[in-house]
Order: sequence, then C-alpha cells, then structure tokens
Amino acid sequence: MALCATAVALVLGTLAAMGLRRTRFFGRNVVSLLIILPIALPGIVTGLAFQNGFRTILGIQLSIWTIVIAHATFCIVTVFNNVQARFQRLGTNLEQASMDLGAGRWTTFRLVTFPMLRSALLAGGLLSFGLSFDEIVVTTFTASPQDQTLPIWILQNLFRPNQAPIVNVVAAVLVLASAVPIYLAQRLSGSTAEGLTGAR
Repeated sequence: MALCATAVALVLGTLAAMGLRRTRFFGRNVVSLLIILPIALPGIVTGLAFQNGFRTILGIQLSIWTIVIAHATFCIVTVFNNVQARFQRLGTNLEQASMDLGAGRWTTFRLVTFPMLRSALLAGGLLSFGLSFDEIVVTTFTASPQDQTLPIWILQNLFRPNQAPIVNVVAAVLVLASAVPIYLAQRLSGSTAEGLTGAR
C-alpha cells in the first residue's frame, strides 16, 4: 500500500509542481495551498473526512484502495515541495537552451528536466513511503476490518507479552531494512550534485 501511494504521489506531485511552475493564472496560490493543506491537517480529521466521503457520499466500501487514495493525498505534498524547491533552485535556463536547440518538450523533459529532478524525486519518494508506511490514524479510519497494515499489527500486539519477541524482531528488521534506501539515496544525491556542478 505504501508503494502504491508513493507511486501515485510521485506522478501527481511532479505534474502539479510542473504545472504550477509553467503557468500563471488567477488562483494559482490557492491551488498551491490546497495541495499542501493535507499534510497540515490532523490525521484524525483527514481519516474521518475520507471515511465519510467514501461511505456516505461516494458509496464505496472501505478496502486497500481507499487506504492508498487517502495516503496518496498527504504523500503528494512531500513530492510537490521537493520538486518545486528543485525547480526554484535550478531555474529554466537549461530547459530553454534545450528547446532553443530544437528539442521538443518530451525530449527536453527526458534528457534535461528529469535528470535534474532525479534526486528530488528520490527524496520525495522516500519521504512519501515513510509517511505512508508509518501512518496509523488515517489507516484506521479508511481500512476495512479485514485489512491490516504492519504498523497497526505492531500497535495491536505491542502490549501482549507473548507477542513481544515477535514485535521486537519485526522492529529490528525494519530498522536494518530502512538503512538500505537511505544509503542509496545518499549515494545518488551525491552523484547527481557532482553531475550538475560539472555541467555548470
């Protein structure tokens, strides 16, 4: 579920950041605020709003996909902020130069824009995955009784003495597993920064 929410957030967050960067229209700041708003709301408010929206307004039964949709709304914020910050730092000179030399929009995105955004997308993806994987409150309100995420399972078994060794092992494995993407992100961001410095 965290992987699906992260994938949705990467696509929608990047598109939103690119759209707001390249266009000027009335209410642009309001749209930007609405994108950022879900991360500022308390989890219980977000969870209740989604539960009411899915069940009462849309008539959708709670399932894994309702969890993914709910998680993606606040994961988009991390990707959006990272991509927007990278755009503001790099400017548009390289993209304009690429298009002046005859490259189309897709070629410019593939060969110029995307490589510049790669480390920002990786950082946003890691943050999104961490937020989604760790979320308990929103998940509780948007999951069906049959659905159970790992954090909810840990919370339910935390105070059961016979389950304590299993919970400790799971927590230790998660700590060790989290070191791998952090290491890879550090290596990739370092090589990307060197490449951008060399390009300049």
